[in-house]
Amino acid sequence: MDINCVIIDDEPNNITNLQTLLQAHCSGLTIAAAALNADDGIAAIRQHRPGLVFLDIQMPGKSGFEVLKAFAHPDFEVIFITAYDQYGIQAIKFSALDYLLKPIDIPELKAAVEKARQKLSAKAHDAKLENLMAYMQRGQKEVPKIALPTLTETRYIKIDEIARCEASDNYTTFFTRDEQLLVCKTLKDFAELLQPHGFVRTHQSHLVNIDMVKSLLKEDGGVLLMKDGAKVPISRQNRDTVKGALRGLGV
Repeated sequence: MDINCVIIDDEPNNITNLQTLLQAHCSGLTIAAAALNADDGIAAIRQHRPGLVFLDIQMPGKSGFEVLKAFAHPDFEVIFITAYDQYGIQAIKFSALDYLLKPIDIPELKAAVEKARQKLSAKAHDAKLENLMAYMQRGQKEVPKIALPTLTETRYIKIDEIARCEASDNYTTFFTRDEQLLVCKTLKDFAELLQPHGFVRTHQSHLVNIDMVKSLLKEDGGVLLMKDGAKVPISRQNRDTVKGALRGLGV
């Protein structure tokens, strides 16, 4: 499980040192951003949605604890970093995963990262179970959500927000109303899940939400114009299936 990380420390040398240690001793981590103060750190967390934050406690202006206060319900794990041992107890009371004293000890760093990895894995598993139970309880009353495992997290998206999906080798790009998500599964995996919910396979590399189709163009043997302006090809093999689905929409 790869973990997206943000480092917040007011000393550039400390950031560089930590990045070097993580790259050398902790595989499966991606440093998405580094910030030199609390406000920039808060912005980086909101932008990159990390699974793990390395957070210096003592910084000019706002402390690391004030960074946490900006998030009512943090969905990331925290490893506090401090040069002062007396701050360790307070950090633990803030539900920190762990804290490290400067200079950073490599075995302690590796142990803290592994604890974070285990907690994040457990959270992802719990979220999947919650999604399953919610789906079972809803039946057909509400639009279900689907779990989309990206490189850095698992996102839960309502099916009716998905416009289309496009194969990319062993990955699938999901196009929703607001964003694109590169997901770590094949299009075939999702076709089986989504076809009962109004999705149609138009091509070996394309799956579309039939409700997101604007029109059928007569170019290149048939092309779907989606509401977002995208053009999706229709293969000869899938042409009859697609046209059958479109008849129900009057397209």
